[in-house]
Amino acid sequence: MTWTDELFDRVAAQIPCGYHPSGPAASEPTALAALALSAAGRSAAAQAPLQKALDWLAAHQAAEGNIGATDDPTSPGWPTGWAILAALAAKANRGEAKPQASSSGFDVPRAVNWLLQTAGEGMPRTSDVGHDSSLVGWPWVAGTHSWVEPTAISVLALKAAGQGNHPRTREAVFLLTDRLLTGGGCNYGNTLVLGQELRPHVQPTGLALLALAGEPNRDGRVGRSLDYLLATLSAEATAASLSYGLLGLAAHHRLPPAAPQWLQAAYRRTIARDAAAYPLALIALASLGERSPLIARAGRYF
Repeated sequence: MTWTDELFDRVAAQIPCGYHPSGPAASEPTALAALALSAAGRSAAAQAPLQKALDWLAAHQAAEGNIGATDDPTSPGWPTGWAILAALAAKANRGEAKPQASSSGFDVPRAVNWLLQTAGEGMPRTSDVGHDSSLVGWPWVAGTHSWVEPTAISVLALKAAGQGNHPRTREAVFLLTDRLLTGGGCNYGNTLVLGQELRPHVQPTGLALLALAGEPNRDGRVGRSLDYLLATLSAEATAASLSYGLLGLAAHHRLPPAAPQWLQAAYRRTIARDAAAYPLALIALASLGERSPLIARAGRYF
């Protein structure tokens, strides 16, 4: 058994997943695990954990279409994009055409409609804010500013659902490009504070680049962001940062040759610590490289 076989077995055994082995199940890690298992090429008998994850997501979908961060449907709905991606990837894995709702019972159109009706708070642009604060994406919590990560997740989901040309998606793509720092990479949402450009971070940079795959960029910030990831990632990076960074690079066909060794090192550290499903699911997704269901191929989204 290879380390990746062992990895996918560990992910499957923990569904529905939480952020910590002793913690409650949560939407993001469960959806990420479903995404990984949907593309793992495992036997039919091993599909039961995938269906279990999809059923859990469907059972926790609110009437409005969103899914909360926890099993409380009133909690912030930013993981809705992950659930959409998981449901669509599972259908693609089964060779199904795009039905109006997934076979798991998760209602994709209703979830997409919720995303399109949900937005961060825009503000008039001012000279003391480095980014264009009038652009609207998605927030972590309703009624707050748009941030990089929930916006990137939502863009990925809307593109997968065939809404890549929707005005909301297009504006969010502009937002993500605008939030890239001049030197490459991005912070979690801001670019300047008190006239000082902020430092980039790997995780939001990787997610932003995933969402920006296939998008034109004429000012070079996408290329510099890829260079930032290549210069920053190593076997010592944390599991989440490493996984998102490598996924961002793979989406632009820049995956470094050492990626499998780095991911194996992150896997060994994770199982030595607590074998939590959340980082394991991310490592599993990153181990698929350009086969990851998070990466669009030739302009096609599932």
